[in-house]
Amino acid sequence: MNAYFQQVIDLHIAIEQWLGRGEGDLPALLGYFTEDFSMITLSGGELDKPALAAFFSAQRGARPGLTIGIEAMRLIAGWPGGAVVSYRERQQLPGQAAHLRRSTVVFCESEAGLQWQHLHETPIV
Repeated sequence: MNAYFQQVIDLHIAIEQWLGRGEGDLPALLGYFTEDFSMITLSGGELDKPALAAFFSAQRGARPGLTIGIEAMRLIAGWPGGAVVSYRERQQLPGQAAHLRRSTVVFCESEAGLQWQHLHETPIV
């Protein structure tokens, strides 16, 4: 598996553990993202890294039993030091219907290693 696909899986495992079980280390979780990280949310809003940090801080363990599945990863473009990857994500809480989304991430290599620079999420309804 290429490093970009592995990064998608690894981050979602960390998010599942953080939101679903309250496990993990916030600095390590935030280390996946560049300082200038940006995100287009499911509702069309924008999030930067400080807003993402606030979200994770407030939501630790807030979704007991959350499972996150990743499917249909595809390399859209790659270049030395970065790539664009798309994937389908399935989030589900026990006893509830799954929430599906398509996501596209821009990766870059930095001194900190492979990081997420931009993420765009779109709900699948």
